[in-house]
Amino acid sequence: MRRRNENSVQVKQSRRCPERAVRRLMFEGMNDQEPTIRSRELGLALSRKMAAIGMSQIELARELKWSPSMVSRMISGKRPVSPELMSGVLGVLRITGPKRHELMEMARRATELGWWQEYGNRLPPELKTLSAQEDSAIAITNFQTAVIPGLLQTDEYVTALLKATPAIPAEEIDARTEARRRRRDVFDLKYPAHFVFFIDQYAICRTGAGRETMSGQVHHLLSMSVRPNIEIRVVPDAVGFHAGRKSFQLMEFSEINPVVHIENETSILFLEREDTITGYRNVAAELSRIALDEGHSRAWLATVASEMGVPRKDHDAKRPAAIFELEEE
Repeated sequence: MRRRNENSVQVKQSRRCPERAVRRLMFEGMNDQEPTIRSRELGLALSRKMAAIGMSQIELARELKWSPSMVSRMISGKRPVSPELMSGVLGVLRITGPKRHELMEMARRATELGWWQEYGNRLPPELKTLSAQEDSAIAITNFQTAVIPGLLQTDEYVTALLKATPAIPAEEIDARTEARRRRRDVFDLKYPAHFVFFIDQYAICRTGAGRETMSGQVHHLLSMSVRPNIEIRVVPDAVGFHAGRKSFQLMEFSEINPVVHIENETSILFLEREDTITGYRNVAAELSRIALDEGHSRAWLATVASEMGVPRKDHDAKRPAAIFELEEE
């Protein structure tokens, strides 16, 4: 009889178990993880919405009946959240429609490594995921084979490049150029990353954007190359075939794992697996070995810039000689 009474008391207590305790048990049943690019993007999206409606993390925790640390770990991407709990978060933040569906899907796949973002026939004007990663990186290594790196492109170069892309409507060009300009703000952060840009000689020597535009672009590369946190290294044609066969960007962070970004006309790929990152680090090391050093790269860029005004036939004849001479010094 006594045991029955004890069981009855336990049942009554469990029935009176507060909702906050239940939610805590659901949340704490999940272990902390190394943040993935999806979980970080989810946290950023929630932070943006909170800022837009003037809600702090403490206020969100109060509304959800969570502890502030639970909210903090969710926002940082360190703690995955079940679809049931995420539904409650989105309800409190009044996120509905397609955005709600997008964030719910992100929550379901938050522990997956890598992210392939497809955008139909063309990329969106503003690449928010990429910009967020660039803003928080402490070191960025970029290699480009056919065009100037996006972060180093002048407005005129961006416009010429977009006009040459059939999928980009003319009415979108100004907005896309402005979005690329905002992305360059990463250079002016209080604590900017250290940048290393490896640029294939071909990307600099091709004049498809027009002589005047390319002249301005090369002069811009020269002015950026003197910044203390920016290295611009030219990969000369003379090295022949090498490890850098495709463009990529490797981003490293202070407290989370590195990410590689690869972009094409209609999609963006983010890679996070450790062995994949090791492969791209090896490519970067090989590019560092074969590329001109900073001083020779800057001298060669100065030579190219000075030749931009000469007739095309003389211009094309002189540029390769300039880079060969620099290599022999």
